[in-house]
Parts: sequence; structure tokens; C-alpha cells
Amino acid sequence: MDHTPPLSQNGAGRRPVRMTVIGSRDQGADVTSGSGGDNGGGAGPATEDFLAHRNLLFTVAYEMLGSAADAEDVLQETWLRWAGVDLAEVRDRRAYLVRITTRQALTRLRTLGRRKESYVGSWLPEPLLTSPDVAEDVELADSVSMAMMLVMETLAPTERAVFVLREVFDVGYDEIAEAVGKSPSAVRQIAHRARAHVAARRPRGDGSPARTRDALDAFRRAVETGDLQGLLDVLAPDVVLLGDGGGIKQAVLRPVVGADKVARLLRGGLLKVPAEVTLRPALVNGGPALVLHLDGELDSVLAVRVDDGLVTGLYAVRNPEKLIHMDRETMLRR
Repeated sequence: MDHTPPLSQNGAGRRPVRMTVIGSRDQGADVTSGSGGDNGGGAGPATEDFLAHRNLLFTVAYEMLGSAADAEDVLQETWLRWAGVDLAEVRDRRAYLVRITTRQALTRLRTLGRRKESYVGSWLPEPLLTSPDVAEDVELADSVSMAMMLVMETLAPTERAVFVLREVFDVGYDEIAEAVGKSPSAVRQIAHRARAHVAARRPRGDGSPARTRDALDAFRRAVETGDLQGLLDVLAPDVVLLGDGGGIKQAVLRPVVGADKVARLLRGGLLKVPAEVTLRPALVNGGPALVLHLDGELDSVLAVRVDDGLVTGLYAVRNPEKLIHMDRETMLRR
């Protein structure tokens, strides 16, 4: 039986819920509630369970949405529903929390789809500064990479939810069926279809961290020095550059394809900047990236895709609304 309460059932007559929830190590969660088994005078079981799985729930929501801000909103909504649940009737609290999060993320994903239709230029996922342990979890790092997140953008909402839950988090078909409101047999069919769709579009990937690191270092040096030949040497012939300014900052509106075009764009663009430019290597979404500052102020994040020792994808996010999480590491968990 599904005991997920509607949003309005927040505990009539109880103290109002006050909560700050995020997926970051540096900013903890402040949860106050008089419902869901929590009694005054300290954190109760509902709060403890929620906080124990917070990073997992954030990761589920982020992989479904590609937006940390929207993932945080989903966690707020998840808490409001979880706080009203009778825990005595919940057999598996982790699974139940994942189910609530998935449902809230699906609702928001459909809304986001309509917003993206009017987005100015290319839409890129919100970049997250991640810790080395994310990169060490190869499957997690691949699933949150810019390239893979863009592949998942081509899935229908339910397909994306099923793919994320099954392929990334290894959730059972019966549990997924509860989360997306389908039968287990239908979920198996959706999972098969989603896997085939993703497999046909999945980036190749480079299994050598050393080659990736060398390519990023060479790319960084070439960009910093304006070395056109150095750029051509490290860029794959079919490299693609995508830019996201959100209509707020200048960015390429369409993909730029080909080593020569991308190299000349990067070299020419930085030479025209009337400011001190600094490039700092970072781990973003579990992969290599360069963080660009102009006169000491964060300007953009350039996620870098490396395959076979060459840069094959560049994802430049300049939209300031998408850079608010770049001041701290975000904890992602499976």
C-alpha cells in the first residue's frame, strides 16, 4: 500500500515543517517537524532516515533532472510527504524514500521539458563540483557526466526514471513499478527500450585516467597560451563544443563541430577578453573540467570529454544561475 500523502497532508495541528536540504557536504540539513514519528526535543526516526539517505535521494533527483536547484526542490517536497508517513507501515524506508523522490522528480521533469522548449540556445545540465570518490566510482561518474546526462535528455520522462533507477541504482523492477506507476512487465519493456536507446548514443569513454589527465593538461596549456596548433593536436577531428548562456551570458547558440572551428573559436574568444583570465582544473560531474575566472570572478565551467587521448566534447556553461553550486563539493551517492 502506498502511504505517500498529498502535499496538503503536512500534519494538521502540528508545528510547521522547516527544512533546508541540499546535496552538499558543506551545508548540512536543518529539518524540523512534528510529524512522521518525530517528537519534540530532537531528531526522530523520520528525520534520521531522511538524512541518512539524503545524498542518495539528491543523486536520484539530479540524474533525472540535470538541475541541482530542481533536485533540491524535489528533496523539499519529498521531506514534506515523508514527514506525514506512518513509519510503522513502511517495510523498507530507503525504497520508500526513493519512490517518493522519483515521483516528485517525474512531475518536475515534465514541467522542465516545457521550460526547455523556450530556452535560449543549448541547454546543458547544471555542473556540480564533485569529490574524487565520485570519479573513482566509474559507473556513477559516467552516469552524471555531461555527455551521458545529455544522452538521457533524449529519453522520455518515464524511460529516464526507469533507466536511472535500474542501470545506475540497481533498483528492482517491482520497486521501480511502484515508483513510476507501471506494472513490472511494463517496466521491463521500458528498461529494455531505454537501454537500447542509450547504448546507441552512449559516449565511447576512455578507460585511462593518465591519458585523460595528459589531454586535459595539454588542452589547458594550449588555451592559456593561445597555441592554435597545440589545440589542433589535442582536439579530435569531430570534436563538438556546446555552450549554455541561458540568454543571460553570451554563448554559442548552436553546436560548433570540428577541430579547426573549435580551436579558432577558443583562441579568438579568449584573446578578445579584456580581463585577466585564469583556468583551474577541477572535477565536475565526476570528470575533468576547467573552471574559468575573469578578474577573479567565476565566469564559466568547461567540462571536457576525452576519448582515446583526444578531446571529443566541450560543454561550456556560462549561465550564472547554473553556477551557484560551484563554490563547494556536492556529495553524490549510489
